Amino acid sequence: MADVLLAARGLSKSFRGLKAVNDVSFVVNKGEVLALIGPNGAGKTTCFNLLAGAMPPDHGAVILEGRDITGFRADQACRAGIGRTFQVVKPFAGLSVLDNVAVGALNAAKHVGEAKERARAVLDLLDLGHKVDEPASSLTLPDRKRLEVARALATGPKLLLLDEVMAGLRPTECDRLVEILAGLNRRDGLTILLIEHVMRAVMKLAQRIVVLHHGEKIAEGAPEAVVRDPAVLDCYLGEAEL
Repeated sequence: MADVLLAARGLSKSFRGLKAVNDVSFVVNKGEVLALIGPNGAGKTTCFNLLAGAMPPDHGAVILEGRDITGFRADQACRAGIGRTFQVVKPFAGLSVLDNVAVGALNAAKHVGEAKERARAVLDLLDLGHKVDEPASSLTLPDRKRLEVARALATGPKLLLLDEVMAGLRPTECDRLVEILAGLNRRDGLTILLIEHVMRAVMKLAQRIVVLHHGEKIAEGAPEAVVRDPAVLDCYLGEAEL
């Protein structure tokens, strides 16, 4: 039996009566890559926010390694082992690329020197090692996307939540990021939960897929099976980016 890292149990969240997430349950097993897909407005990012402590659920529970972390603040969820990126990347524009990542590394490092050392290693991994001294505000969109991943990785997560990190990337840039993430998963056993519209990336990375539509889970399973599901084809895959 698979070793469960995170369990979402009956998560629900409403905004002024609109059910953004409605009784959603799934598990993320240790060492796997799980993709959360669905059309715009399906509740994917809201689900991330519930898992990562950006907001509490109205109902349901978030269990990390058997520990109930429901309602944890974002900083508490981060210390518990959940690192995340954001769909709209907003680096600390006035800080260097290195210092942006060192801020995240302070979650796991004992002092600033160790944080900067960790940040350099992560930036090298994300092909940003040659830009450590540049201001974050000078980066291109692809580089800002990689910086966002680097900041989350530097926190030392047990579970990495990636929110549309491939959006806006050219195919070659997308393939390189897929290669990096697949390497982290295979080599280091990093567990990844990703929201992604670029299906070429989903099919290369994910071992399982969960599909949301109108805030509800409508499908779950292996990628090859999910992409043939009539309900998924009807509501989503016609508009997904291939």
